[in-house]
Amino acid sequence: MRRRAPRSLGDALGRLQSSLAPPTLLAEVQRVWPAVVGEAIAREAAPVSERGGTVTVSCRAAVWAQELDLMAPMVVARVNGAIGREAVRRLRCVTGTRGGGRKR
Repeated sequence: MRRRAPRSLGDALGRLQSSLAPPTLLAEVQRVWPAVVGEAIAREAAPVSERGGTVTVSCRAAVWAQELDLMAPMVVARVNGAIGREAVRRLRCVTGTRGGGRKR
């Protein structure tokens, strides 16, 4: 049976991205982060590591780290909802490096 229309490029790229992502909690959190916190916060703060259910979020400025600390219970609940399981227990917000240790 022939397909009548071409597949969406977005669908194909989404499947490719899912297949390339490492099967770790950090990768899951990083995938849903912009949708959970919004683009404005995602530009200022990013999950950089995870250990035992604690996700470390590196923030560009101390004010963002403090704001995320205050929002942490809501963010944890939304992240867990987005990934479909109760895997994240807490956020640890730090100021400084983002993306593999590079200063920005």
